[in-house]
Amino acid sequence: MPVRSGAMEIAADMDTARHAPEATAPPRSDVPVFSARGLNKVYGSDETQVHALRDVDLDIWRGEFVVLLGASGSGKSTLLNILGGLDVPSSGEVRFAEHRLTGADESELTTYRREHVGFVFQFYNLIPSLTVRENLGLVTDIAVDPMPIDEAIALVGLTPRRDHFPAQLSGGEQQRVAIARAIVKRPEVLLCDEPTGALDYTTGKLVLEVIARINAELGTTAVVITHNAAIAGMADRVLHLGDGRIQKVQVNAHKISPSELSW
Repeated sequence: MPVRSGAMEIAADMDTARHAPEATAPPRSDVPVFSARGLNKVYGSDETQVHALRDVDLDIWRGEFVVLLGASGSGKSTLLNILGGLDVPSSGEVRFAEHRLTGADESELTTYRREHVGFVFQFYNLIPSLTVRENLGLVTDIAVDPMPIDEAIALVGLTPRRDHFPAQLSGGEQQRVAIARAIVKRPEVLLCDEPTGALDYTTGKLVLEVIARINAELGTTAVVITHNAAIAGMADRVLHLGDGRIQKVQVNAHKISPSELSW
């Protein structure tokens, strides 16, 4: 498919549902990096049906930092998975740049994910028998135009830990390795599913600092889903989800840095 916790280390090495507000923003390019219209996702059938998404419309622009905010069951993870090509809508259309993802087969979606999307999940999914550098090497071996592994590791402030194994790292350090693994292939978008959910307050803020740095320095579009309303202040836009719909859109004229967050 042609679509197409170590604060000292960081310092040192560092409608739119149809009946909801419109989730659009002034364009940063001619074509949004993501565009969705009329997205519905239904699980189950008959009386067991669950409507995870209901008529969702949205645009996300290149270089934006967007937070999808909502309680468990609001539809935010389903929406992220559809944008990332991990799931498909029951109806509606979703596009990545000028390319239609709706109707793509599994091979095409695999190519899309490999070439264009970096994923960061709540759990790190590192290979325990491989060092930090070797974990990133699994990605660079198949990426089209990866950045140097040591450059990605430096971006997340882990150069002194690059030859360590996951078991020798703290939870925050492991999550930063996961972020480095996601960005080493130079993805256009970074999709983060509760990236601080398993971390303590201080470590969570360090991880958010890394994500904000990737967005600002590399221009990578970042979409972060969370139930933590305090994180909203660091985003360009916040899409509040509930009952499978975008209930409200919040635009932050003055973003705050992760170091200023408090919860």
